[in-house]
Amino acid sequence: MRAKITYAVTAAVLVVYFVLVGSRGVMLIETGTALTVTFGVAVLILPVIGLWFLWKNTQFVRKANQLAAELDAEGGLPVDELKRTPAGRIDRDSADEVFARRKAETEDAPDDWRSWFRLAVAYHDARDTARARKAMQRAIALREGRPVQA
Repeated sequence: MRAKITYAVTAAVLVVYFVLVGSRGVMLIETGTALTVTFGVAVLILPVIGLWFLWKNTQFVRKANQLAAELDAEGGLPVDELKRTPAGRIDRDSADEVFARRKAETEDAPDDWRSWFRLAVAYHDARDTARARKAMQRAIALREGRPVQA
């Protein structure tokens, strides 16, 4: 729940920021000189890109949470079996061991979104965020029945 609140607050702050930046862009355009209009248009592009990114990221999180809820209802969520250091950090060897099992599971069932979801969790536990995101995107695409890129 705390993560959802943090995400919502961050998204709200970003939207306020985008509105403020956008208003400055409009003010520059209203000035009417070639230079200020050019800068105004450039400034307006930034909030548009930011809003698009925020929308895509929100959609990704929503879909990943739906998959997690569905997998939880099936009893298929990965169990946290990772060893931890006394400070509470995940033991790297333990993460590598679980990752190897999840990767083998995914290789055995490459069209199963559930195995890709669990692989994404293993990547995340191994602190490989980029691959975790790609694996989760693949799980989402498989669940939705969309074509999957190799």
